[in-house]
Amino acid sequence: MRLLVLGGTGFVGGATVGEAVRRGWSVTVFNRGVSGGMLPAGVRRLRGDRTVPDGLAALAGGEWDLVVDTWDGAPRAVRDAARALHGSVGWYGYVSSGSVYAPPFSLGAAEDAPVVAAEPDATGGGYPELKAGGERAAVEVFGDRALLARAGLILGPGEDIGRLPWWLTRIARGGDVLAPGPTDLPVQYVDVRDLAIWLLDRGVAGDGGAYNVVSRTGHATMGELLDACVAATGSAARLRWTTPEPILAAGVEPWNDLPIWVPVGHEYRMLHERAVERAYATGLTCRPAAETIADTWAWLCEVGTVPPRAGRPPRQAVGLDPQREAALLAAAR
Repeated sequence: MRLLVLGGTGFVGGATVGEAVRRGWSVTVFNRGVSGGMLPAGVRRLRGDRTVPDGLAALAGGEWDLVVDTWDGAPRAVRDAARALHGSVGWYGYVSSGSVYAPPFSLGAAEDAPVVAAEPDATGGGYPELKAGGERAAVEVFGDRALLARAGLILGPGEDIGRLPWWLTRIARGGDVLAPGPTDLPVQYVDVRDLAIWLLDRGVAGDGGAYNVVSRTGHATMGELLDACVAATGSAARLRWTTPEPILAAGVEPWNDLPIWVPVGHEYRMLHERAVERAYATGLTCRPAAETIADTWAWLCEVGTVPPRAGRPPRQAVGLDPQREAALLAAAR
């Protein structure tokens, strides 16, 4: 198979390139060539900036079987890329997000839930509107040959936001660790490598339409996740499990201040409770949490720090600072 990845050096794009190389495919990436990690041997790079006039010129004359696009900026860039590739590629895989769903959120909602209003030629907007507009742009050009992978929380080696790396680094530091309960709180996520495998499999099959691409709710729990962090790091850290009420009363923000954690009843809880039957019916398989966590720790030890997001502005830093955590631990005793 001949694969084109728009980007290809960031978190999801890098995992997609790696999986395609593992399969022995012919892989081309298109990007500015100014950020992100090293490319595997044999991968061809085309240079261009999709946000400027004539920035897609390097794609002219090329032919590919599949294209994967992870863009999370202005939807117009997706539209322009899709138009430039129409006729030279057979299938367009757009890595979208569960953030496209419009409030009020229904727990357990499937792909037919309403999405936020967005335009395919927009040049700005919030993250939900950017991704929803990108979806519309891909479908506008490729129709039922466009697949919309609405990923949820993505974890694994290469993570450039730092949610799981923050927990691993914090637990590796040792001492008492504020562990937000309950221990059996279900979490829902996808390992970036499982997302890449599923995405390329769907491209080969020629599937289109929207899919929630994330594990089943409860694939792991907060207790299992943090216990696996202790095991992976070999730390002597002591997890001090604390009920949600005092944590929330102290103004701690779930998902950001304490990454991944979203208690039952919180407005963000839908991040861990989406219907995934459609993706599983087409072969999505999610590896054990312990494997994701151990591999992420091994990668983090190798690279030393969470990398910047390839080609995109940095996002808000995640995780509690030590002083605030210490105050919360003291209050909970």
